[in-house]
Amino acid sequence: MTLPTAVASVLRQYATFSGRARRSELWWYVLANVILGGILNAVFLPGALRAIDPVTGALGPGYAANMIVPSLVSLALLLPTLAVYVRRLHDIDKSGVWLFFWLVPLVGPIMVIVWLATAGTVGANQFGADPKAVPAAPAYAKV
Repeated sequence: MTLPTAVASVLRQYATFSGRARRSELWWYVLANVILGGILNAVFLPGALRAIDPVTGALGPGYAANMIVPSLVSLALLLPTLAVYVRRLHDIDKSGVWLFFWLVPLVGPIMVIVWLATAGTVGANQFGADPKAVPAAPAYAKV
């Protein structure tokens, strides 16, 4: 799977919390989010920082104006991001509820990252078919 196909796959399944997701789908999507975040920060953060009064630290009107686009992009990507994380947990035969483990200080995020990086279960599990499985050739195609 490539970066464009992974991003397209995640966005096509925008709010699909059922099924399974391959590791490559998740990590290419995460990389795309990091790149997008870097670009948005490079474009909008300097203007937002200039809007902060250096003496009082008060936020000027330019701060909110410069943070609207990054905030809307983050909000728009929240649902597909959570969905692909849940589908990735499904691939290792864990319920999406385990994603709440991320909220446990220190150990929680480490455990979730380890789970997201773990190879999926081979074959079908309770959450669906193996996303890596090659479909069987139809009977008429066998020689």
